[in-house]
Amino acid sequence: MNIRHHPMRFTLLSACLALGGISAALAAPKVYVANETDGTVSVIATDTRQTVRTVTVGAGAHNVQATADGQRVWVTNNGTPPADAGHAAHQGMSGAAHAAMATSGEVWAIDTATDTVVGKVPVGNHPAHVVVSPDGRWVYVTNGGDNTVSVVDAGAMKVVATIATGAFPHGIRLSPDGQLAYVANLKGGTVSVIDTASRKEVESIPVGKGPAQVGFTGDGRLAFVSLSQENQVAVIDPRTRKVLRKVPVGNGPIQLFATPDSQRLLVANQGNRKTPGRTVSVIDLTSFKVTASIRTGRGAHGVVVDADGRLAYVSNLYDNTVTVIDLAAHKPVATVPVGAGPNGISVTP
Repeated sequence: MNIRHHPMRFTLLSACLALGGISAALAAPKVYVANETDGTVSVIATDTRQTVRTVTVGAGAHNVQATADGQRVWVTNNGTPPADAGHAAHQGMSGAAHAAMATSGEVWAIDTATDTVVGKVPVGNHPAHVVVSPDGRWVYVTNGGDNTVSVVDAGAMKVVATIATGAFPHGIRLSPDGQLAYVANLKGGTVSVIDTASRKEVESIPVGKGPAQVGFTGDGRLAFVSLSQENQVAVIDPRTRKVLRKVPVGNGPIQLFATPDSQRLLVANQGNRKTPGRTVSVIDLTSFKVTASIRTGRGAHGVVVDADGRLAYVSNLYDNTVTVIDLAAHKPVATVPVGAGPNGISVTP
């Protein structure tokens, strides 16, 4: 080959590589759903609104969380359960995750580029929810059977600290700056406030009956906790760490999520198996009133909003589906079949 053609060759190669990088950068976000009954994670492509992959994980997969860079998804599960494990359910949760109370659970890491499991870390008894620090370095797991939170070093893939909480910690979220973790203590009627630097509980906030999940507005102005046994959401002032008010919602509220503009809060109303909830309540965060009730499938459990604030995704526990909601129109636009007993849900950036 004549050497004078080499510059063109490398120019074309560079262009192809650049286009490949742009294509990767423009790849559509994916939604990950923990299917508690069948121990899998469903992967939904947001552009096609179809389940494109099913990842086998440990038994009783309960909650998932994507990292801020979208490269990893963490999922809580009970590993391999005893052969005689049952399926005891109670208010606020359900299914196989409650079958392994006496054995240590695990949190698994999934590589989102390949959707394969790349790490497993033993944590405490009956792990429930998982969150990740903004820099992706630390992973926090609530252990309902131990009344603790495990702190996992994501690089070393090991637990480096265990923090005591209230009774039966379930939902957990980090403040926008990552300095605090709020933990909903389902059987304690409280929210534990954990300082992530000292790794200690610094306050316990009395909130009401059956606190299931917590959340924050993106601006850090407000915090929330769903009260599954009161059919209300408690609004917390993070500065004073006091409950400001309670907002009535649907039957059996479980997960909640604020829109990126900090203007609305979405609350999934699960109800129970006998009388399943079928709605997401939308709370206006200026008036603190429910301004919309959006139809979902049976047993609306997990809810997450995409980074643009355009779409919400709701896992329907009793229908084995995910409802896609247009937040501008306040209406469902798609229903996606997933695995059995979908619970926690997360979307990559």
